[in-house]
Amino acid sequence: MSAQSIIDLAEAARAADGVAPFNEATTIAVENEGPWRVFHEEDHAAALASGDAPVELAVHPDHRRQGRGRALLDRLLAGGEEAFWSHGDLPAARALAASSGLREARTLLVLRLSMTTAPEVPEPEGVTLRSFDESDADAIVAINGRAFASHPEQGAMDRADFDRRRSQPWFDPAGLFVAERESHVVGFHWTKVEGGVGEVYVVGVDPDAHGGGLGTALTARGLRHLWDSGLRTVDLYVEGDNAPALAVYRRLGFAEHARDVLWTS
Repeated sequence: MSAQSIIDLAEAARAADGVAPFNEATTIAVENEGPWRVFHEEDHAAALASGDAPVELAVHPDHRRQGRGRALLDRLLAGGEEAFWSHGDLPAARALAASSGLREARTLLVLRLSMTTAPEVPEPEGVTLRSFDESDADAIVAINGRAFASHPEQGAMDRADFDRRRSQPWFDPAGLFVAERESHVVGFHWTKVEGGVGEVYVVGVDPDAHGGGLGTALTARGLRHLWDSGLRTVDLYVEGDNAPALAVYRRLGFAEHARDVLWTS
């Protein structure tokens, strides 16, 4: 199965389900010919993953309810695979996972904000919020690594990955902000716009700079940018057990819109 065939399969599944079957990392890997792993491929179904990430499965909407998903999952389990993403937590995927004896190991929430007024941006004492400069790149990667040290996907971003993400059609340097204290970058907020919806793509704060409302200020700065760009709907992804982040986002008016579930054997 060619990369284009996988892209076409993913688009057909997204159109039918309202959610993409493969995450951003996998999609970028397919479009850039690696690194990705293919576990199974045929004309109407595929199972693949980016790097060492959990497996993602897709079956073409016109060829479902024929046992393809079950057969594919059984082969993967027999081959030793243990972790699988279910994007959108769709009923059919949940039923398949549960009937195969898998358990929910992790929940990634999609929160949505419908903005009706321009967000106010607080200004933490001693901190300057400004737009990204090319010289900030390595500092952002380093802060990201520390801020997401326990996060299996985001924490793995290195400079090459940062640059790959910046090469995507949606990237706008005007939507990437940094927080600077005493001439040192201590946090960043990367926004994203795709399909007419804004996204709080990544908010990272150096662990040594926690407190004082820095995360809230960075989030608000990005939201104000999206508002000024004409966006009124904004999404973000957050771990379901990240209570501090959830508290910040809910104070800003975000509410659950969808969820992804990681199933493990």
